[in-house]
Amino acid sequence: MKNTTFKKTQLATSMALLLGSTLLGSTFAMPSYAQEAETAMPEEGEVEVIQVSGIRGSMIRSMDLKRSSSGVVDAISAEELGKFPDTNLAEALQRITGVTISRNNGEGNEITVRGFGPEFNLVTLNGRQMPGTGFTRSFNLSNLSSEGVNTLELQKTARAENPSGGLGATVNIITMKPLAQSGQRASFSVKGIYDTSNEEGDDVTPEVAGVYSNTFADDMFGFGVSFSHQERDFQQQAANIQGWQLQENDALPELDAENVVDNRSNITNAAFFPKDMNYSISDVQRERSNAQVTFQFRPIDDFTATVDYTASRATTGTNTVGWGIWNNFGANINEYELDANGTAVYADISGDDASFTASRNTTRVDARSIGINLDWTVSDDWHFAVDYHDSYNEIDNGYDEGLGSSGQIILGSNQLQSKVYDYREGDIPQVFVNWNNGTNEVAPGEIDSNFSQFIYSPGRSDIEQFQLDGTWYNSAFDIPLMKVDFGVARTEQALSGFTAWSGLRGGPGFNPSFTQIFPDSMFVRNDTSGFLDAFSSGGANMNPGYYYTYDFDEAIARQLAFITSDVVGEANAYSTDPYYMGAPAVSNVEEITDSIYVQTEWDFEIGDYYVQINAGVRYEETEVPSSAEVRVPQQVNWVAASEWITQFEDQLQVQDFTGEYDVLLPMFDVKVDVTDDVVARFSWGKSITRAPIGLLQGGLAFSGSPKIGSRTASAGNTSLLPFESSNLDLSFEWYYDEASYASVGLFRKSVENYITTTGQDRQFEGLNDIYLGPRWNEAVNALEAAGTQATDSAIYGYFVDNGFADENGVVTPNADDPLITWRTTQPGNSSDAKTVEGIELAVQHTFGETGFGFGANATLVDGDVEYDPYNLEEQDPLVGISDSANFQVFYEKNGLSVKVTYAWRSDYVVGIGQAQGSSDNPATQFDTYAQVDASINYDVDEHLTVFLEGININDETERGYGRFEEQFLFARQYGPRYTLGARYTF
Repeated sequence: MKNTTFKKTQLATSMALLLGSTLLGSTFAMPSYAQEAETAMPEEGEVEVIQVSGIRGSMIRSMDLKRSSSGVVDAISAEELGKFPDTNLAEALQRITGVTISRNNGEGNEITVRGFGPEFNLVTLNGRQMPGTGFTRSFNLSNLSSEGVNTLELQKTARAENPSGGLGATVNIITMKPLAQSGQRASFSVKGIYDTSNEEGDDVTPEVAGVYSNTFADDMFGFGVSFSHQERDFQQQAANIQGWQLQENDALPELDAENVVDNRSNITNAAFFPKDMNYSISDVQRERSNAQVTFQFRPIDDFTATVDYTASRATTGTNTVGWGIWNNFGANINEYELDANGTAVYADISGDDASFTASRNTTRVDARSIGINLDWTVSDDWHFAVDYHDSYNEIDNGYDEGLGSSGQIILGSNQLQSKVYDYREGDIPQVFVNWNNGTNEVAPGEIDSNFSQFIYSPGRSDIEQFQLDGTWYNSAFDIPLMKVDFGVARTEQALSGFTAWSGLRGGPGFNPSFTQIFPDSMFVRNDTSGFLDAFSSGGANMNPGYYYTYDFDEAIARQLAFITSDVVGEANAYSTDPYYMGAPAVSNVEEITDSIYVQTEWDFEIGDYYVQINAGVRYEETEVPSSAEVRVPQQVNWVAASEWITQFEDQLQVQDFTGEYDVLLPMFDVKVDVTDDVVARFSWGKSITRAPIGLLQGGLAFSGSPKIGSRTASAGNTSLLPFESSNLDLSFEWYYDEASYASVGLFRKSVENYITTTGQDRQFEGLNDIYLGPRWNEAVNALEAAGTQATDSAIYGYFVDNGFADENGVVTPNADDPLITWRTTQPGNSSDAKTVEGIELAVQHTFGETGFGFGANATLVDGDVEYDPYNLEEQDPLVGISDSANFQVFYEKNGLSVKVTYAWRSDYVVGIGQAQGSSDNPATQFDTYAQVDASINYDVDEHLTVFLEGININDETERGYGRFEEQFLFARQYGPRYTLGARYTF
């Protein structure tokens, strides 16, 4: 009898929750949970509701939402009004089992769920599909503050009622609704942020935030507003290699035995060499402003109208100084050492240059969303909701005053004998340059103009969506069918973007020399003490142990004044105009999706077991028109020893493409209360993620800087079908106390229509190649006959000396030169299914009334979509797949709360391809990362709370590599940051 009574009560509670949620449109009315009372009982007829706040209250609400939901759902709830558990929404989501995050500028920004990266996860705001950040599907969560957010829901299993697109998961951000709670509520906070990495900005930067809501006229009207403004100044220190070049055995130079150490055993038919080695210091200033205004009108209990407007703006300004070397290979290699995997851990390379760079970039991300929701409970049996929103997300890197683009200046010198790359010890590669002056240090008077480039690349994503949802509650038939949800929707998404590039301005390539335009006083010598000192081979141990800095504006002004078209010709004249090379190719992609769904809920008992079944299907039709303005190549010029430039026709070629497809997405959930405390779940369903936007755009795009070994062209495919996954989930959850539970879950995803990129070598009539042409071979033979090493620099010098270049040092192709071989790639759908499977473990426990508690979870993921570094062919692994674990321990009692969190993620593939990698498209991988955060809150009284937060207090660093860990790609250092603040609530 006890079990039966419990089940019926739970069923009634579930119905009450559902009915409560309908009064809020697409949000949930969260129930209040009472503490164990120590106060007197209320008078007869009174209702006392005690809301548990703080860490414990957040854990209870999240746990109860997980328990009561259909399918596999996890959630994070605000601890109290205006206080979310983490500094941004991405950082909060990583506490959920199966969720890992990627970071930018030391902050979480995008999520990976069960091994599926940002492009595979859908973000909704109050049930509305949100546009990706700029020309992309992925949503940057760091641009959205947590103020005004009540709950983050993560739906891991398929639901017919949800918009499609979340193959990994669907994240629903639920914001505050004023009519959810009667009366006036407000919370205001002020913080001071101290970032230990900061050098150039303010030592302490502000953050202010507030949430206010109120109801009027006996709760007929509701008004709510939330806002936040944050400023953060910090520094990123980094070492970087843009890519690794594969050299097959027959391409390796023939060197004397004493100049080669070959330890290859795992790979014997190829070797890998770094294209460059760079170091940089970036001083960053970031401002983020968010606001949401909500109006609600409830003239009768059964009807609610909601209008809301959400806006966010994030502006990031970056000034970077850098130094490093550039390498081209072939005959340039003088000496090398290879490890067992064929990776060069030491190389002495002639030719090319070393440089000192200055870069500037100011990028703004603006997002806006306006929505209208009409929610009407027609009767006990019928409920309808109409929702419309118009949203956009726009990214623009042209907000630097005076530039209107992102600019990079490269000064340096090619007056050197050789460069040495050494990664045999330490965790950061070292560099030695043997200059012609007989030292390892170039003098200021020898620093010359190499080139500058200016890039303007805005992108925008728009979504207009209309949804009509209905629910029929069964009171007419004596069957276990509780309700039927149904609906239709139309979603129109438009994405556009382009990249305008100035080309390489100011020479390039030290020919002619312009050392005289830069006075020695312009350059400031710095040592590397304190640089990357969190790494064993950083700081004062680094080589080179020095670098030069200079003023960005002065360097531009001097080059504009002296490197004019009268001096170097129109093709090479210095300019900051990102449109100097002509109008950019513009990409436009639209997606128009019409959908219809029906979803049913069945509740019944089998013996002593309460069973809930949800079954439904969603059908969608999508049309994908794409218009591309394509740049048509004319020829490829050799403009400097290591620089090649594609010349395009002035007139863009307009090309139109259209694709279409339809999908049927069934789903089936079973939830069983095995006992009063144990819940078992089984879910099966299909989900999709549409192809990445960059792959859908039509047209063939050629590289604007096709260096030797990197002559590439790429085409999109508007007919790409979406990734389609068949999902299985099985989980058990044990709720053994008010705020304590343990769970284990198994999942399997079989993904069809996996998108693979195939490449082929193609030649195009009229595009001739200077490389290996008659003049090139003549230069090589002449140099070798004279006993000179045939480096690219020496060959280019021969061209200039023998009249093969014009007066400005530009070499153009001849008709008798061979055709250029372009590595052209195009995506397509694979017929082979790929499988990802894993296990999720979680436990949450509070130790009675002691105030202590902890939470821990781990996710182990495996599948046949991993990257094989020993396979030298192009691969298409699942980006982001990794294991993860999170741990949280806290104490909360008598107004004091202390929390420490630990987040760990194993190494994973960030993407396929490297900026200067070879045509086999090697991987970019992120090394294992673990971060510790902590916070202390103290309630001075019932209204005022003071707090101290520490982020990355263990000073974790970031490191990336290519095929193997020895193929270093980047190391980054940020340092801890701390926040001291106060919050006032009433």
